[in-house]
Amino acid sequence: MAQRTAAEQSPDDFERDPESASRNDIPSTDFADIVRRHQSAIFSIALHFLADRSAAEELAQDVFLQLYANLATMKSEDHMKYWLRKVTAHRCIDYKRRRKLPQVSLDDTPEPAAPAQLTDPFLARRLRQYVSSLPEKPRLVMILRYQEDMPTEDIAEILTMPLATVKSHLQRSLAMLREKVTRAIGEVSL
Repeated sequence: MAQRTAAEQSPDDFERDPESASRNDIPSTDFADIVRRHQSAIFSIALHFLADRSAAEELAQDVFLQLYANLATMKSEDHMKYWLRKVTAHRCIDYKRRRKLPQVSLDDTPEPAAPAQLTDPFLARRLRQYVSSLPEKPRLVMILRYQEDMPTEDIAEILTMPLATVKSHLQRSLAMLREKVTRAIGEVSL
């Protein structure tokens, strides 16, 4: 009897077919549905790290193409989510290394003419600018920790770096951001 493709198989076939058993824990084997569920998170990580919409879209598309090629190896929805974040993080770093764009130091960013108020409507945008001026790895650590709300242990595993290094990146980055914000708008408790 000829082997049926995944699209032709029913959900019951996955339970009986040992080769497809790894997909049991994934809610849907429809690739378009998988992309819809995860595209905003993957694009968001790429956009916040790269600060370039078209590059983030291209990078996210490449990540999903890689997922398509490796879909059979995914053991569960959580495994796929972890895999997507890890591949996205590494692809972002690789992209930045290839581009070799000049980094802007926090010390080189212009100061505002007058101190801003606590209710400054541009504070969020300004914070994003400050975060985007951090070096690659600390910036990615900040994005994964505060945008994706990932625990430091998961970040260390995804970026394959010691937990102490992740915590160090977070502490130094927060100190730099706190100093920059303090200089820009005055004493604020963050």
